Amino acid sequence: MALTSGIKLGPYEIESLLGAGGMGEVYRAMDTRLNRTVAIKILPAEISSDPDRSKRLRLEARALSSLNHPNICALYDVGRQDGVDFLVMEYLDGKTLADRLIRGPLPIREVMRYGIEIAGALDKAHGQGLIHRDLKPGNVMLTKAGAKLLDFGLVKMIETPSADGSQSTVSMALSEEGALLGTLQYMSPEQIEGKEAGPRSDIFTLGLVLYEMVTGRRAFAGSSHAAIAAAILSSEPQPMSVLQPATPRALEGVIKACLAKQPDERWQSAHDLRIELKWMEERLAEGVPAQAVSPRAWLTRLMEVAGILLVATGIAATLVIHYRSVLPPQRVEVIRSSLLPPEKAAFLPNNFAVSPDGSHVAFVAVGADGRSSLWVRALSDTAAQQLNGTDEATFPFWSPESRRIGFFADGKLKTVDAAGGAVEILSDALIGRGGTWNSEGTIVFAPFIAGPLYRISADGGTATSVTTVRNGARGEAHRWPFFLPDGKHFLYFKDWSDPADPQGNGIYAGSLEPSQSKLISSELAGNVAFAFGNLLYVRDRSLVAQFFNPDRLETSGPAVPIAVQELEKALASSRSGFTVSQNGELVFQSAADAPTRLVWFDAGGKELGQLSEAGYKDPSFSPDGRYVAVSSDDEHNGRHFIRVYDLARGISTRLTTGGSEEFPTWTRDGKEITYVATSGKSSEVETIAADGSAPPHAILKGAEMFPSSWSADGHLAFLDLAKGRPYLTVYSSNDHKVTQLPLEGPEAQFSPDGKWIASTESGNGVHGSVFVEPFPGPGARVQISSGGAQPR
Repeated sequence: MALTSGIKLGPYEIESLLGAGGMGEVYRAMDTRLNRTVAIKILPAEISSDPDRSKRLRLEARALSSLNHPNICALYDVGRQDGVDFLVMEYLDGKTLADRLIRGPLPIREVMRYGIEIAGALDKAHGQGLIHRDLKPGNVMLTKAGAKLLDFGLVKMIETPSADGSQSTVSMALSEEGALLGTLQYMSPEQIEGKEAGPRSDIFTLGLVLYEMVTGRRAFAGSSHAAIAAAILSSEPQPMSVLQPATPRALEGVIKACLAKQPDERWQSAHDLRIELKWMEERLAEGVPAQAVSPRAWLTRLMEVAGILLVATGIAATLVIHYRSVLPPQRVEVIRSSLLPPEKAAFLPNNFAVSPDGSHVAFVAVGADGRSSLWVRALSDTAAQQLNGTDEATFPFWSPESRRIGFFADGKLKTVDAAGGAVEILSDALIGRGGTWNSEGTIVFAPFIAGPLYRISADGGTATSVTTVRNGARGEAHRWPFFLPDGKHFLYFKDWSDPADPQGNGIYAGSLEPSQSKLISSELAGNVAFAFGNLLYVRDRSLVAQFFNPDRLETSGPAVPIAVQELEKALASSRSGFTVSQNGELVFQSAADAPTRLVWFDAGGKELGQLSEAGYKDPSFSPDGRYVAVSSDDEHNGRHFIRVYDLARGISTRLTTGGSEEFPTWTRDGKEITYVATSGKSSEVETIAADGSAPPHAILKGAEMFPSSWSADGHLAFLDLAKGRPYLTVYSSNDHKVTQLPLEGPEAQFSPDGKWIASTESGNGVHGSVFVEPFPGPGARVQISSGGAQPR
């Protein structure tokens, strides 16, 4: 029986098909009595007349009815109509583990969390005498509340103790002895051999699932069913540490015990396995005991402890890993902790630096008044000191002796003593993009969004260029310099989006002495660091380390993950939040564990409410005020989608699917939403129907563009970073012309009638001030504020 939208099964009205398989078809439906969404499972039409399959569905209902566990999909009702048996279950908003694994391995902290939850669900089922027999990624749903175990269609009931302590046998297996039930790739050896499947069969299968979560690959593969079965029966899977070097040794041992060929050699119960995983999670959170290692093994030890973050801090969770390794056989001490922001303040993302001696961290924090400033905290202390005169500071960096801090503010490059004192101005730096300081007192810095790097003495003087931008290469940007140990060479990121230049983007090595910069890698982008013979950088949201020879200026060997799926590059600056000292302090800021929460206020500043979900940013009200469009980090992994949140109903709808969509902006009629979608080195400004009734279409293509406002007559203001400076530009939907405005700044906003445009601009001694002028002109330009940003 194929169900279509509108069909009713009792009080349940079918809305759409969610999925189908050999064990049934699952539909989304509305319970018209309770006005709640549910999931309804029926048998596929071609097997609905099979009495054994019908019996199996009833068995599944009995099994689910006996289980009440937060990590098992709940059963609400059973029914029969027109010869169709159906189950009514909890509707789960999320995606299956199988869908998540398409993107690759999970972070170790997520493996631990979901493993503990699945083991708990199995423990509950086994305690009720139920063997799942079909555990696989497709039968695990990942929701905001955690993992949920699904599909008990192949459940088997076994002997369970009765109330008086005797054994009561319930024979409810629906296959003959020797029949093969389940999914071959996730079967235990005894299932393949047609033997009795007990609780330890589910433990073997859970081991297969955990292995795949860690490595992104199935434990056993083959070109045919026979080859897969043979591998499960007689082969050992490839060591997890080979496929994923960051795998903790203890976790690999736990999973290896799950995958023992003989049931007696596995964990004896899901309860024991859950306790072991829980203990291991706590052990990793508390710190790994020291052990003797060689200098080359430093990287391996670092990887083993870098995967777990402890505390979400509102804006970000920051992890500190402390290690000492100079000569063998010294012991490595690993200390992990989370840095919290000052009270009533929040970290400014990607704006912190650890001192070269590893004793202090300088960071930028935003206070309750919305103003940011520079703070310093000793890692041996719990309190941080705010540095006076550092308002609006960005991108701090340290002097080599760890006494002074360079930073950017008010369109200038400045320095300040780490213990406090007068702030010194060294040079103009309209929008700074990183600095580095050598032992001779020379600072190399990026004063603009685009253009070359400059050098200047820390004592003051004239800044001179130290890298060269080619003639005609408008928009070529040199950013994020980092001095190498010799104090003469430095690494930097060249951002250049000319498609005719195959080696445009990449990491380069420059020099204070006249010489041509050397390309290190055209595959890397953003900020890099060097410590303990390793080049550290972010690739695919993972912090990795690769051996680097600072004398030959060459990398060698494979890149090894340190923190997997943790970091996110800032779209506008290509900077990721990590920093490393020369004695081994690694500090990074996690995108995955730093979900933001949106709050709204009235015009007097009174809080009216907040969105329950976390992970939203870039809010944009619809013209009628009923909806908010947001960039939504649905899985807290740095991938953003455009969502529309209905404020009255408290529900949201995801409009996009790519995972790189940000900065939503409504058209004035409220029918469409414009946003930027980034892919590699290019981006598109796209528009999509606000109700999702039509697919998106691109209206602009380029390197770095960020829409900010639509006018009533069809003009779109957007920021164009591909032309050397942050130029505000206007696109006309009427004739598709693009016009550059004589304005520089992060964004512009049209007035509701489209006759005025407000913008934020830096320059001419004014930092971050708001201006208003007639659009499209002519007319006088009026400064509205001294300081400020994001006008509305």
